[in-house]
Amino acid sequence: MFIILIIGLGCSMKGLITKEGNKQLSKVALYIVNPMLIFMSYQDCEYSSTLLKGLLWSFLLSGISFGVMILLSTLIISQKRPEHSLERFSVVYSNCGFIGMPLIRGIYGTEGVLYLTAYITLFNILVWTHGYMTMKESRDFKSFVKAASSPSVIAVFIGLVFYLAQIRLPDVLHTSLQYVSDMNTPLAMLIAGSATAQTNIIKALKNKALYMVSVYKLLALPLVAFLLVHFLPAPHMVKMVVLIASACPVATTGTMFAIQFDKNPERCSEFFAVTTLLSGITLPIVTMLGEML
Repeated sequence: MFIILIIGLGCSMKGLITKEGNKQLSKVALYIVNPMLIFMSYQDCEYSSTLLKGLLWSFLLSGISFGVMILLSTLIISQKRPEHSLERFSVVYSNCGFIGMPLIRGIYGTEGVLYLTAYITLFNILVWTHGYMTMKESRDFKSFVKAASSPSVIAVFIGLVFYLAQIRLPDVLHTSLQYVSDMNTPLAMLIAGSATAQTNIIKALKNKALYMVSVYKLLALPLVAFLLVHFLPAPHMVKMVVLIASACPVATTGTMFAIQFDKNPERCSEFFAVTTLLSGITLPIVTMLGEML
C-alpha cells in the first residue's frame, strides 16, 4: 500500500497528477469507488446471524470509540489554544475510508470491510454534525441532513437491505461492480501520495502542534478507546477493525471544513500529510499491540 503511496507522491512531483487533478480523483473515490466497495462488501459475505451480530457490535464499539475520543479531545486540548478547533477535529476524525478500508480489506478481507461500514456510517454522521460544528465553532444541526445523504451512508443502507433480504446481483453486474470496487486501494493510495507531495513537509515539522496531534491521533486516543472496549464480549476482529479505523491518519474532511470557515487549511493539510507518512510506522505498531491484548 505505501509503495503505491510513494508512486502517487512521485506522480505529483513530476506533474502527472496536479492539485486540481487530485481533487477530481478524490471525487471519484468519494462518490463512486468508496461507496461501491461498501456495497460490494455486503454482496461478498454470505448471510449469517454471526456476521449480523458482529456488525451490531461494530456499531456499538464504534460509537463508544468516537464518544471517548470526542471527550478526551475536549479535555486535553484547551480552548485557549489559537487553533483548538483544528486540533480537536484532527485527533478525533480519521481517514478511515481512504486509508482504513484498503488496509482492513488486506488484513481481514470482506468480513472486515463489512464491520468497517459501521464505523464509516458513524463517522459520516458525526463528522457532519459534531465535526462540522467544532470547526465552525457554532451549532448547526442542518448539517445532519448532509451526513444522512452522503454516498457512503446510502451505500451502507442499500447494502444492508440486500444483505438481509439475501438479494444477489447477477454475475455480469457483480463482476463489473467488483472491478470498480477493486480500484479503491490503488486509487486511495495515489490520492494520499499526491496530497502529501503538495505539502511543505519541512515547514510542517517546525510546528510543535503537529507532534501533539500526531501522538494523540495515531497512538494515544485509539489505544485508550480500545482498552475501554477490550473487555466487552465482542468478536476480536470487530475490536481490531475499530482500533485500526480510529488509528488511521487525519481525515481530509478537515481541510475542506477549514477552507469553508477560514480556519488555516494549510495547517490541516500538514496534519494530514505528516500523519499519513507516520501511519506507515504507527499502524503496524497499533495493530501488533491490539493483537497482543
